[in-house]
Amino acid sequence: MTGKTAIILGATGLTGSILLEKLLQDERYEKIKVFSRQHVRQQHPKIEEFLINLFELEKVGNLFTGDEVYCCIGSTQKKTPDEEVYRMVDFGIPATAARLSKLNGIRTFEVISAMGANENSRFFYNRTKGEMEGAVMEHRIENTYILRPSLIGGEREESRPLEYAWKKIMNLGDHLLVGKLKKYRSIHPETIANAMIYLANSQYKSGRIESDEIKRIANRYKE
Repeated sequence: MTGKTAIILGATGLTGSILLEKLLQDERYEKIKVFSRQHVRQQHPKIEEFLINLFELEKVGNLFTGDEVYCCIGSTQKKTPDEEVYRMVDFGIPATAARLSKLNGIRTFEVISAMGANENSRFFYNRTKGEMEGAVMEHRIENTYILRPSLIGGEREESRPLEYAWKKIMNLGDHLLVGKLKKYRSIHPETIANAMIYLANSQYKSGRIESDEIKRIANRYKE
């Protein structure tokens, strides 16, 4: 029996890079397809890279085949101030990936959204994330998991001073968030990666998964 093939979008990002490293070490996976505009740091025989413009993912739809898709694509309004471009990243890429997954018979699709995603929100960021979730769910892929983390901890390569300061505040205040407020505690990218791998290899119910539930799922993951 051959191992599985996973597809990662966003493998050079904070969560995606951790996810890639874990999948490379996981014996259940034979091949990791990475669709990206730049090379990943790792060199490994399992990795098959496709350097493309992700806005043109449809052009390589015939190569978008595997057992599961991990969509870790995302930007910020500061990094991408042009709302049209921002929407192309945070809505367009995941929506296209979901459509190609359905067309190519991929049965598991996971995407990182955000806490507060709401297609009816008056805030552009939350509204875009909510509309992306709706577009993904429309394809009715058998195992669809939309992860909604709170503020993601960890160190990014690019400088985000305001985000860094807010993370420090959240780290100090996390212990004050109890009961129904626990889901607002910050979350580490490795926790998200662990949860994603567990979900892809379990019979967990499809749907939207809030930040506190992501943490509970991650605790079930065994390396």
